[in-house]
Amino acid sequence: MVRERLVPTLRESSLVFSARRVCLVLPFYVTFEEDKLHLSITFSCKHESYAFDLHYLCGHKIIWHMDLPVSFADRTRLLLGDEEYNKLADALNGEQPVSIRLNEEKLPDSSFSLFHTSSGRVLWSSTGFYLDRRLTFTFDPLFHAGCYYVQEASSMFVEQALKQYIGETPSVMLDLCAAPGGKSTHARSVLPAGSLLVANEVIRNRSQILAENLTKWGHPGVVVTNNDPADFADLEGFFDVILTDVPCSGEGMFRKDPAMVKAWEQNGPEFYAKLQREILEQALPMLKEGGMLLYSTCTFSPLEDEGSVQYLLSLDPSLKLVDMEGYSGFVKGNPAWIDSENKELEKCVRMFPHKLDGEGHFLALLQKGEKAAVKKVHFSQKRKGLKGEEKKLFEEFQTQMNRTFDSERLESKNGMIYYMPEKLPDMKGLRFLRSGLFMGEMKKKRFEPSQSLAMALKREDYKKRVEFSADDEEVFRYLKGETILLQPEQIVDEGKKPGGWYLVCVDGFPLGWGKAAGMTLKNKYHQGWRLL
Repeated sequence: MVRERLVPTLRESSLVFSARRVCLVLPFYVTFEEDKLHLSITFSCKHESYAFDLHYLCGHKIIWHMDLPVSFADRTRLLLGDEEYNKLADALNGEQPVSIRLNEEKLPDSSFSLFHTSSGRVLWSSTGFYLDRRLTFTFDPLFHAGCYYVQEASSMFVEQALKQYIGETPSVMLDLCAAPGGKSTHARSVLPAGSLLVANEVIRNRSQILAENLTKWGHPGVVVTNNDPADFADLEGFFDVILTDVPCSGEGMFRKDPAMVKAWEQNGPEFYAKLQREILEQALPMLKEGGMLLYSTCTFSPLEDEGSVQYLLSLDPSLKLVDMEGYSGFVKGNPAWIDSENKELEKCVRMFPHKLDGEGHFLALLQKGEKAAVKKVHFSQKRKGLKGEEKKLFEEFQTQMNRTFDSERLESKNGMIYYMPEKLPDMKGLRFLRSGLFMGEMKKKRFEPSQSLAMALKREDYKKRVEFSADDEEVFRYLKGETILLQPEQIVDEGKKPGGWYLVCVDGFPLGWGKAAGMTLKNKYHQGWRLL
């Protein structure tokens, strides 16, 4: 691309760009701040417009800033003013903070020292931590064991919204646009015991990633679907909580993913605002009276933020915005940015990367009417259970476990055994990637446990285990799907009956299954998850 080859130099009141066959002399916009000279230029090339912000630090070289669409730069400078815009531009070209969120069901807070790289906590998340550098997470066995999720810090604020208003009453929640799963795994950790999370993603390949991440997280009270929001129309007034982390123009992700700049040029705020409002129109009828709807985007665009919230409020007069706890660096919603006089929009929260350690984000929490006196329930609770040989084979496998499963929640679907959620509604017609905890499969008069079951267990739940340490080379051989030659000290067998199915653990956290014959462990790690 031309902009990667052009070399800038200062010449009087113009900035000269030169390349092998190109020389552009362009006027520039100048502002001063202490020892910095800020240069802003725009130009068009092949019918596309580009904007550059450069800083010339006295005595130092010119530092490139990310090229931003002209209309974005103009609009944002107008809204924020020159000083704030320049700070935002600095942040967008700075280093992205790295943050993770612990799975406290597996890795307690006290175990964070395993990382040795903490640079502080994420204030609005009880399990969120910043790292002082980006690790190679793919080669960390604890990542594959679901002990933590690599998540951008600003998006962790969903925890505060849920904790503040959900309380301890079991709830049914729908995450309507859930992939890749950061907010879903977080919500599942925050929801009270006995709750059900329905995580949906309309794009097929993204829904597969969503299902994998939720499986690794290990909570059984999750359903994963692959549907258009309109497909949920029969569940009117059913959900206690709906999260709509809607598709957006992604301005807050420009630093995290520079490809978002090109995507913004192809489909800007006007395109996404229309899509967002269609999603909200479909989501609102599914929300129970007294239920909470959390609207979020990763853009700065007022049209998609305050504008879409104002549109949502116009759909139902019983909807009201509710306050969310504020933290240093959080900014109130700004009704003036959409020419509105509705001061309630100030209850929205906007996060800018130059004001806190995180990417750009926007959230609004709304309540629909008042809490209903009687909850509307239409669960499909009756299960056939396991019978005959399937029951016998599963019970035989279960003798190796120190954990029991409610037999009335077990269900066989063509030999596939599922442990169904307590509060699963009648959701016929939807495309399920996961309708409950997949326990395993009946094969040739035997039960084979699933990867999902391994991720849902704790090490003490199973009597026969292979134990590796995180720095053991055998762990990586296991993650690659290789056969393992075991050492006696790696085997724990409380059942005193060698051979058969073993739960493979790393530092005490389950990774998957293996089947032992003598001292040889045949690898049963999920084929689609194996390292290359």
